[in-house]
Amino acid sequence: MDFTTDARTAELQEQLDVFMDEHVYPIEATYQEQLDAAPDRWSPPPIIEQAKEEARRQGLWNLFLPGRDGAGLTNLQYAPLCETLGRSLHIAPVATNCAAPDTGNMEVLHMFGTPEQKEQWLQPLLAGEIRSAFAMTEPRVASSDATNIESSIVRDGDEYIINGRKWYISGAMNPDAKVFIVMGKTDPSAARNKQQSMVLVPRDTPGVDVRRGMKVFGYDDRDHGGHAEIDFTDVRVPVSNLIGEEGAGFAIAQARLGPGRIHHCMRLIGIAERSLELMVARAASRVSFGKPLSEQGVVRDWIAESRVRIEQLRLLTLKTAWLMDTVGNKGAHTEIQAIKIAAPATVEWILDKAVQVHGAGGLSQDFPVAEWYAQVRTLRFADGPDEVHKNALARNEIRRMTADV
Repeated sequence: MDFTTDARTAELQEQLDVFMDEHVYPIEATYQEQLDAAPDRWSPPPIIEQAKEEARRQGLWNLFLPGRDGAGLTNLQYAPLCETLGRSLHIAPVATNCAAPDTGNMEVLHMFGTPEQKEQWLQPLLAGEIRSAFAMTEPRVASSDATNIESSIVRDGDEYIINGRKWYISGAMNPDAKVFIVMGKTDPSAARNKQQSMVLVPRDTPGVDVRRGMKVFGYDDRDHGGHAEIDFTDVRVPVSNLIGEEGAGFAIAQARLGPGRIHHCMRLIGIAERSLELMVARAASRVSFGKPLSEQGVVRDWIAESRVRIEQLRLLTLKTAWLMDTVGNKGAHTEIQAIKIAAPATVEWILDKAVQVHGAGGLSQDFPVAEWYAQVRTLRFADGPDEVHKNALARNEIRRMTADV
């Protein structure tokens, strides 16, 4: 088994490491200061544009997307690069145009969009000129089962009329999010996985009401454009705004979520690595009961265990990426579910220990670990909660093992 990174990935990794050292880490403090001082709490800090310009100039742009529209990388090639981007979660993915939810939305438009939709929305997204959001989750139903989505999309001549309420719509508080991909029911009488469709809804369409930003464990996550609650009241869009075909919404969602899930996991490894670095630095600098925390047995156990878990996580992530490249998302279904279960829980454990080693500082805004902890905990819901993935994974295992019994 060969674990050597191919030449192109190694070159991009070296280039990206330099970019992070010169254009990302040095602006983290200024980014936060500008965010705190901004009169509009949801607009991105101006300094991020400098990093975007430099990333674009260096060709570190749209690394996530295969084919001519992106960097043409495989999932396996993108994995270590995405991990590096996760080390500065608020800045690096945005700076390189590799931030969720835009990545998933660009993939949807890339795979299913019409030429007109690509011209109007995909090209500005690829250029980093606008942001977007994916409006699926609803407050009134258990959205872990996507077939529960009850927002209505009703055809009226050459238009669709959309009614419903969505919440925890990532990035939608950012005024640069100019378009929403909205999932709703076009045919409630069809088979459960054929009832839903997706339509493009421009933010400024009459009837779209971005009501409020939702908090996550007390954080408003404004670094990522927040999480919005949105009302759609008699919202009219042209029939040409339909993505794919009527009834294809559930299938498109599954196609979107596969790569999105592993991208989350890749970034999580970057968070874990940086959290471990902060844990070690803090342990070496603090003295308790007559010796540094780094010499306390329990802290050494946490550090060692963190390293073991990171290495396990990285190997499963790379295997999953390789399978997605070689046998497709369907063939890698088991591994995608496994990594989505393992990554947030594992990194949550590491962050818990990082918080503990930092003491009261670990709960504060003076260190990033508390906010990271809140963000990582949300990923046990995002793109499907743990329990849904575990149920599906177990069902497949039972079916496989009992097939010949």
